[in-house]
Amino acid sequence: MIQIAILGLGTVGTGVAKVVAENARQIERKLGEPLQVKSVLVRRFKDGPCRQLMTDDFKKIEEDDAIRVVVETIGGVEAAYEYTKRALSAGKHVVTANKQLVAEKGCELLALARRKNVSYLFEASVGGGIPVLHPLTQCMAANRIDEVYGILNGTTNYILTRMVRTGAFFSDALREAQAKGYAEADPTADVEGIDAGRKICIL
Repeated sequence: MIQIAILGLGTVGTGVAKVVAENARQIERKLGEPLQVKSVLVRRFKDGPCRQLMTDDFKKIEEDDAIRVVVETIGGVEAAYEYTKRALSAGKHVVTANKQLVAEKGCELLALARRKNVSYLFEASVGGGIPVLHPLTQCMAANRIDEVYGILNGTTNYILTRMVRTGAFFSDALREAQAKGYAEADPTADVEGIDAGRKICIL
């Protein structure tokens, strides 16, 4: 059995736990063994389906040899960087979608992962569910890549499409994107190009 820990139980962390639970049989068929969430790191305990798995002590995850994979869903850099570094140093594989962390600290964390003979995987940090990093680094490893271009930010793509197709004002298109869940409550990273900058850095 592969046992994993999830760091953070916000929208992404909750989604990971839900996917693991709902797709357990399918995942087991693909892996050849069951995948189970053993622990969830939280700042504050709360009721819910993961209540019995919650801990606020990362050391329990770090020192648990049964936990082979850590899924970082905290976001930001400070705590996510510390926990990722400690998990890799403890010989655990780490998976993340944290584009800020990968853009700012990815080279260092990849080097640490190589030294510890574990994986630091961040496919979901660019393109979400669209595989782009693996094809670039594995499938096209023998090719020389001169240029990467495309739509790097779904939020601004949505806003610009609404403005062009319907004549909507920027502020109205942004509010609509927020109402539909395409934009964060604080859309700064999207509309100022920070998100796209991080993604192109990773690419």
